[in-house]
Amino acid sequence: MTTHPASTSTGLPAGRSAHATADAELLSHARHLNRRRFLTVTGAAAALAFSTNLPAPTATAAPARETRLDTEPFTLGVASGDPLPDSVVLWTRLAPEPYEAGSGLSGKPVNVAWELARDRGFRRTVRSGEATAHPEYHWAVHVEPDGLEPATDYYYRFSTGSWTSPVGHTRTAPGPETDPGSLRFGVVSCQRYDQGYWTAFRHLAEEDLDAVLHLGDYLYEYPIDAKGGARDYTDRRIPPVYNRETVTLEDYRLRYSLYRTDPDLQAAHAAHAWIVTWDDHETENNYAGGVPEKPENNVPPEEFLVRRAAAYRAYWENMPLRRPQRPEGAELLLYRRLRYGSLAQLDVLDTRQYRDDQANGDGWKVPNEQSEDPRRTITGAGQERWLLDGWRDSGTVWNLVPQQTVFSRRRDRVQGPFPLSMDAWDGYPASRERVLAGAEAAGVANLVVLTGDVHVHYAFDIHRDFDDTTSPPVGVELVTTSISSGGDGVRRPDNWEALMAANPHLHYFDGRRGYLLLTLTAERLRADFRTLERITTPGGAISTAVSFESAAGAPGLKAL
Repeated sequence: MTTHPASTSTGLPAGRSAHATADAELLSHARHLNRRRFLTVTGAAAALAFSTNLPAPTATAAPARETRLDTEPFTLGVASGDPLPDSVVLWTRLAPEPYEAGSGLSGKPVNVAWELARDRGFRRTVRSGEATAHPEYHWAVHVEPDGLEPATDYYYRFSTGSWTSPVGHTRTAPGPETDPGSLRFGVVSCQRYDQGYWTAFRHLAEEDLDAVLHLGDYLYEYPIDAKGGARDYTDRRIPPVYNRETVTLEDYRLRYSLYRTDPDLQAAHAAHAWIVTWDDHETENNYAGGVPEKPENNVPPEEFLVRRAAAYRAYWENMPLRRPQRPEGAELLLYRRLRYGSLAQLDVLDTRQYRDDQANGDGWKVPNEQSEDPRRTITGAGQERWLLDGWRDSGTVWNLVPQQTVFSRRRDRVQGPFPLSMDAWDGYPASRERVLAGAEAAGVANLVVLTGDVHVHYAFDIHRDFDDTTSPPVGVELVTTSISSGGDGVRRPDNWEALMAANPHLHYFDGRRGYLLLTLTAERLRADFRTLERITTPGGAISTAVSFESAAGAPGLKAL
């Protein structure tokens, strides 16, 4: 196993310091809180979130002292992610008792064997090895086998003692100069556990995909009652430990355990490689960089950064991410680049960790001097440079930007003054203009912004000037609805007419749950918006509500 250098294999900057724009003084305060204050704020587990000199997460150690597991340890399933032409991340986490803080383990490391094969029966094994599940990482295992064949299907599994995990399927990316002919991605976002079943993931598991792009809100921080909220369980009870907001490292770890036990989510992870990024709820609603949500959580910044460190650590432990994404205290370098042959480059953004605080107190506000300040950024200066530099060197037909909040301008009324969302790119218009100018300067002909967050399907044409929709579009934005957040939803929400009338560049708006299928060829993009009629009871059927195309070299969505 080798770690692929971030600067060459995954499009990451080689160093972190120039790209971490969180306030250094606040980080220093967070790291050096006196012990009494530290423990009062978030408990002893928070100290681990800021720990250094931790064990290498995949290093093989001397024989682990935990040698006997009497209960099934693979209760959270398996996952894979971040495919390269010659490598893919394999993930699992041991949790014999997932709803206990210690996962039912003794606090000792555990040796875990892994296998990678060309067939589901493992008659043609191509790689195998052993890793150590460390208690410091909540017994998570991240394996990065290399030397694999490009654009190839593989199957993988883990074992420890007498226990063997479910079998997962994954697929490597095409070679860097290879034309794969076509690519197909599933695009998902926003899965609040207590607002419905994850039936969409069960259907997603049955699709033929190159990868799943998860655009954030994998986890929600809010309390979950004994019946699981809208799931209204009658055959089980959610333990009381979940009926509180996530704040400490233990809280976040337990919440991931609950989410990961869902069988539909496990099925989707086992079926496809995932490429993930976060939004806000993995930490706290609408936070901005080192600033917590206000006024709901008006705590000192250093206190919030301790919470953020815990959230980031638990995120890495539960996602199929590579070693360059391993957190350092309250920082985690999540933005990265993946290439799918000559057809597509994916520039995965993080618009939470480095952004300026939302202008005008957040919410929907009429723009003013604060929101229009040309210095404002949603990406941070380092990530913005990385994105624009990467476009200049791309050379692929399609440039995909998986990210979090709505990029296009979005008005909610037909007569001014026009409030805009200060949490989305509308609250950072100078940042959006720099990105679009950079795309033009780099010669990006087929810009595709992929978005989550808002719990609805949208299909936008992107214009440099949204007041001049007679000008040719410079790209398209495809917004996927939620998996469950918001409950069942409706085809036409109450604001449907107002948004469709106020935004001529908006071609489609649907408030139901589901996901997006994105198909790419050298000639065109196809977007299939998939929807479910209900998710508050299990077993809903999936259907394609509408499909759009955009021709390569001539951006602009056309309904099929």
